[in-house]
Amino acid sequence: MEIEADSRLKGEKPPFGAAKTINDGSVQPSSVTDARTLTETHSITRMGPTSPPGVSAPADMAEPHNPAAQTPPPAQPALPNQPAPSAPQVSPSRASLADRPAKAAQPDSRSKPVATASAAPADASHPSSKRKCFVVGIVVLAAIAVLAIGVLMGRLWGNSKKDPNKLVLFGNVDLRQVELAFNNSERIGEVLVEEGDKVARGQVLARLDTSRLKPKASAAEAEVDAQKAVVQRLQNGSRPEEIAQARANVALAQADQLSADLQWKRLTALAALTTGRGVSQQDVDSAKAALDMAQARLAVAQKGLDLSVMGSRAEDIAQGEALLRYNQSQLNIVRQELADAELISPCDAVVRSRLLEPGEMISPQRPVFDLSISDPKWIRTYVSEPDLGRIHTGMKASISTDSFPGRTLPGWVGFISSVAEFTPKAVQTEDLRPGLVYEIRVFVKDPQDDMRLGMPATVSLELAPDAQSQP
Repeated sequence: MEIEADSRLKGEKPPFGAAKTINDGSVQPSSVTDARTLTETHSITRMGPTSPPGVSAPADMAEPHNPAAQTPPPAQPALPNQPAPSAPQVSPSRASLADRPAKAAQPDSRSKPVATASAAPADASHPSSKRKCFVVGIVVLAAIAVLAIGVLMGRLWGNSKKDPNKLVLFGNVDLRQVELAFNNSERIGEVLVEEGDKVARGQVLARLDTSRLKPKASAAEAEVDAQKAVVQRLQNGSRPEEIAQARANVALAQADQLSADLQWKRLTALAALTTGRGVSQQDVDSAKAALDMAQARLAVAQKGLDLSVMGSRAEDIAQGEALLRYNQSQLNIVRQELADAELISPCDAVVRSRLLEPGEMISPQRPVFDLSISDPKWIRTYVSEPDLGRIHTGMKASISTDSFPGRTLPGWVGFISSVAEFTPKAVQTEDLRPGLVYEIRVFVKDPQDDMRLGMPATVSLELAPDAQSQP
């Protein structure tokens, strides 16, 4: 109906397939498909909304009886080259009401223009939602811009207040720590200190069970004493009584040799006088053998006397001394084990952690205490590359902490790293942005031991006026 009206205003013919309007207000289909659509719409309108099987529609939803609507409209002449329509005519109001369910029920491509026209009112809400999103986005961007401008102005204002003759750095208190462990693998006998106690250099902190070390030490001492006596005997040589005994043996051998010599000479002379008849040859030979044996015994006794007088050999003395040194080293090891049974503090410190208790088995890999050395103590901080040329080792500094407001401690720059690094995450900087920095250590004197490990601290360095122009 709308298509035909637009066509008449433009002076054009209605498009093919468009419905025509009759003088009495009814709509005439222009094709068989449109006629079928109107017929289905008319039947759906009379039947009302679809109900489940076995459930009748409500009485108020049923359409009132209209005899005129049941009477089919008279046939209208068809367009050229088109079949004559056979569907009944429907009033404009009834056709507009029944148009939506008919198009939904008939999924045909030729009914798409009508479906688009009916769905147009449903899309009317989209521009408003897009408009709302656009407004919200503008508000968010404006808030971000205002925040960025505020941060920038704050930085500019803060930089304008910086003192050119002062460099302020931020860091944390750092100090050395010691993990103490026993050298032996024994059971802990007693622990003498608690966490937080201040200990002095050389103070005994804990002891091991020495019930097995003491007998080992006693045995080693006995071996050393025995070897010492052996070495001393070797060094002293033969006793005087031993030398006298050797000399007596020589004298006895000489007497035997003299007696044997006389006996042999006597028998030899008698045999010569009697031409062998007075003494047998066997007696002469026996006397000769006895003389030779007596001479040999005399030589042995003489050599024994010489050995007794000379004393021990130098090699024997050296061997005895070497064995004594070995026994002494074994004794020293056992004594050191006894000394290691006491855990002694290597310096003045504070007990930070007590890790083991009496009765536990220990080893050199398991520390018993964790000590914090109170002196030296420094502030670990970082300086940017542009400010690196403004500081030097030995420069005086003042350190302050949030824990003690209004109180400053003197210090000095003791270390400047020669290697650049990126800003660590735990370091606080004024601009709060990463960059290449250099580590410095500002040593501080803290006689009251108020500064704790990891405590944030502020370091102020007074710069000379000419130091600012240094590269």
